[in-house]
This record gives sequence, structure tokens and C-alpha cells, in this order.
Amino acid sequence: MGKNGRGRGVMQLTALAPYFHRYLPKLAGGLAAIIGAVGVGLTAPLIVGRAVDAFMTSVSGSTLLRYALLLVAVTAVQGVFSFTQRLVLVSLSRDIEFDLRNDYFAHLSALPLSFYSRSHTGDLMARATNDLQAVRMVCGPAIMYSAHTVLTAAGALFFMTRIDWRLTLLTLAALPLVAVVTQVFGQRIHYLFESVQEQFSRLSTRVQENLSGARVIRAYAREDGELADFLDLNREYVERQKRLVRWTAAFHPLLQLLVGVGFVAVLWYGGLRVWREAISAGDFVAFNFFLSKLVWPMIAIGWVINLVQRGSASLGRILDILGVEPEIRDRDVRAALPQIEGRIQARGLSYAYGPGNAALADINFEIEAGQTLGIVGRTGAGKSTLLSLIPRLIDPPPGALFVDGVDVLDRPLAALRGAIGCVPQETFLFSASVRDNIALAAPDAGEGRIREAAEVAGLAKDLDDFAHGMDTLVGERGVTLSGGQKQRVALARALLREPRVLLLDDCLSAVDAETETRILSRLRHVFAGRTVLIVSHRISAVRDADLILVLENGQVIERGRHETLESSGGLYSDLARRQRLEEELAAV
Repeated sequence: MGKNGRGRGVMQLTALAPYFHRYLPKLAGGLAAIIGAVGVGLTAPLIVGRAVDAFMTSVSGSTLLRYALLLVAVTAVQGVFSFTQRLVLVSLSRDIEFDLRNDYFAHLSALPLSFYSRSHTGDLMARATNDLQAVRMVCGPAIMYSAHTVLTAAGALFFMTRIDWRLTLLTLAALPLVAVVTQVFGQRIHYLFESVQEQFSRLSTRVQENLSGARVIRAYAREDGELADFLDLNREYVERQKRLVRWTAAFHPLLQLLVGVGFVAVLWYGGLRVWREAISAGDFVAFNFFLSKLVWPMIAIGWVINLVQRGSASLGRILDILGVEPEIRDRDVRAALPQIEGRIQARGLSYAYGPGNAALADINFEIEAGQTLGIVGRTGAGKSTLLSLIPRLIDPPPGALFVDGVDVLDRPLAALRGAIGCVPQETFLFSASVRDNIALAAPDAGEGRIREAAEVAGLAKDLDDFAHGMDTLVGERGVTLSGGQKQRVALARALLREPRVLLLDDCLSAVDAETETRILSRLRHVFAGRTVLIVSHRISAVRDADLILVLENGQVIERGRHETLESSGGLYSDLARRQRLEEELAAV
């Protein structure tokens, strides 16, 4: 890593300026405490030097007590300042960590689904944990030690120069070597730490995927293979850590060696100066005490550079995520918009996930508020894509999709999504109780409303069978529930919201036909007064819809009511005939 790498690291750290700006009084207080600690601490060598000169002429108990009490007082006051600086600056670093983590999470929440389709969860988690911890060390300990180092070094050199400028020049002779060593090692540590963090992200991703896919791994007896792959990743992670440790471990002893050589030179030449009576013994002792105060800064600067290199590398990884612009955002619409009632209209709606990957082409339909739209078609026909466009999980083209006559792109996301209840095809449940998962859409809902929603969704019998009823924990991603139970919990969640628009994306595919019929019959009164869009591969789910669209390759190839489509002899009729045959065979 050359100059560009160093410059990039500095530029990355400047991104923390807004966070520090919020806590300027606290930062100023911490720096003031450091100045106090250093200023008081620098008086100790002067006191010791005076004491030595005093003892050279005469030694008395009162003189010894006076200087001892002075040193005790200096140490006590310095201790108070040191405690204050740590308390304030470490607290400051935690405050910035808190703000940065909140901003990181909020930004992740605003990113579109397409971002997560190309990002690994383990990598995002590593940035929120390991990388954020490295950034925190820059915001607190690194500032504290660097400020303490600079002030101590400046003060010590000032007094050393006043005592004997020749000895001071001899002491500074090693500084060019220190600078070269620091530059070389700092660059290498920065590069190695970036490498370690990248490997840690791969390791975290592997663990997360194995835990989430435990059922699949066991079903295919892949435990040994996955363990072998994990061992390879873990071994590489340890090897990269060892390379980083080797460079870090060599850094401090090398600096100490350079400092030690300087000490030997000072003792030799300083001894000659005392012998020649160029300086007093007390001044020489004080000089050596000041020199000892330079030892920690010369060592600490290496540690601080290590922290800064790690922190800048980690901050760069966090900024890479914060720099991703949300594709879906509110427009600046100043005109007052009508409340959402539920009239939905598509005008030449087309959508493609990328060049040559068209999902929808020239879709046109209109349903009034309170009506039901059924959408059927083969796998990959574009049914789920159409439903995802309405709450802007993905953005439609301008002027193609309207809710109550207003382009969905002009609707504030919070208002639009707040009026929509969505039950996706792939159900996601949180690692919480059944009650908490249902109440996600309406946290303030009472027990009665939650149970009513669960009953309408067909969960009543299941709740009776659960050991703890509503308080039953569903496990991560609902692993303890069957596919049908998970879908019904998700359905109850959407119903509890009492939305103006209800989107059901094949949400009962995991239940049998009889259970689906029973649930749909309960939903009839829920549908009343609400706009409902039902995607289903079962004709029975959409037969009562006011309008049915039949999609094929992203296009509407048939439209109408159930009776008309069933007698048309097209794809819908074929699907209905096949499903009747399947039901008759199942009944035999």
C-alpha cells in the first residue's frame, strides 16, 4: 500500500467529523483533562532534580519530607486528571459507536431488496461488530493516547532543551529511524488488517449460512463437507491473523530497541557532561526522567498508528455500505395527496430486472377500492413481481402504476406501505413468540385482536395444540413450525394491521386444499371493503375475484371473471380442469 492507501485512510477518518461535532464539549473536556495530566506530570522530574541537588549539599528529614509530599501531591492530581480523561474520552467513543451503529442499521433498512440479493449477511454483520469496534478505538483510545503522546513529548523536549541542548540533539538522533520504521510497519499493518477483516466476513457468512440452512445440510448429509470448508476458511483466517500479529509484535520491540540505544548514548555523554561539571547531577537526573517520559510516547505512537490503521481500514468497509445510495426513496412532492382508499390502476406497466430479463410487459388493469383481483399463471410468469411493485419493494417505471389516481412513486413510502398488508410467498418469522410475530404489524394491538386475527387465519386449532399457546417460541425463521403454520402466522400478521390493500402472494401454498378453502371462507368478511390482490396457483383461491388476470411470460394473456375464463378454453380453463382432476384423484 503506497501513498494512495495512506491518503484514502486519512480521507476515511474525516468522515467521522460530523459525529465528533455532536460531542465537541465532551471532546474539549477530555483534551483539557489530558493537558492537565501532562502539565502536572511534567513537574515531577523538575522536583526530583531539585531534590537531588538539595541532597548533594545537605540531607535532612524536613527536606526529604517536603519533596516526598510534593511528589505525592503531583501524583494524586495527575491521577485525578488521568481518570477524568479516560472517563470522558472512552465515554465519547461509546457515544460515537452508538450513533454510527444506528446510522449503519438505519441505512441498511433503507436499502432495496436487490442490495441484499448480492450481499452476504455474515459480511454485513462483521462490519457492524468487528469493524465498528475498530472504529471506536480510533474515536476514544487513539485520540487519548495520541494527544497525551504529543503533549508529553513536546513538554519533555522543551525542558530537556533548557537543561542541555546538546544532550537533546543526541536524543533526537534516533527519530528519523523511528519515523521510517513507523511508516513501513503502519502501511503493512493497514493492509494486513483489511485482509483479516475480509476473511472474517467470509467466515461469518459461512457460519450464518450453515446455521440458517441446517436442515438442508443434514438432509443431504453435508456435515463433514461443510466442516471441511469451514476449517479451510478458519485456517486461512488464523494464518492472516498470525501474519498481522508477527508485524505488530515486531513493531514495538523495534521501537524499544531504538529508544534503548538512545538511552545508552545519553547515559554515556550525559555522564561526561556531569563529570566535566557542564550540568549538575540534579539536572542530569531530571533530564533522564524527562527522557523516560519520551519512551512511552515513542512506543505509544506505534500503538496509536496501529489503531488508526485498523480503524481506517474498518471505517472504509463501513463507508462502503453507507455509500450505497437507496434506490427506493420518497420524491419531493409538495401537493397534498388523498388518503389511500385502494383503487389500483396499471397503465402499460413493464418491468425488467436487468437487460434481457423482462419480468412484466405492458400490463393494464384497473380495480376499484374494495374489489378483489386474482392473478394466476405458471411459475415465473411475473405474478410476485407485480405484487412487489405496489408497495414499492421494487420501483415501477414512472406513470405506470397508480393508487387512487396517484403515481405510487409520488406516494410517501411510509404512507403507502402503512396502508398495505402483505403476505409474501416466502414467509419470514422472527425468533420470538407466536404473539410477537403476529403483533409485528400492530404492536399496540390487544390480546383480543391478536387472537381474532389468528382465528381468521386458521391458527386456532394449532394454538390449542402448542404447549404454550400464543407464547410458543417459533425459533429462528420459524423453524419449529410447519410451512403451513408459518404461512398462517404471516397471514394473521397482515390481517391484524387492518390494511386498506391486502396482498396475498400464494400465501396458502403450504396448506392442503381443504384447509385453504376453510381459511378463504373466513376471509370473505375480511375482504369486504378492502382491495385484495390474490396470487395463487389454485383456481379455488381466485374464483370469487371481481377480476382475474392470467399471466404468461410477463404478459396478460387472459382476463375476466371465473365463469368466463373457465369456459374460454385457454390457459385458465386448462389449469382449472387439471386441478379438478387432481382433486377427484385425491378423493378416490
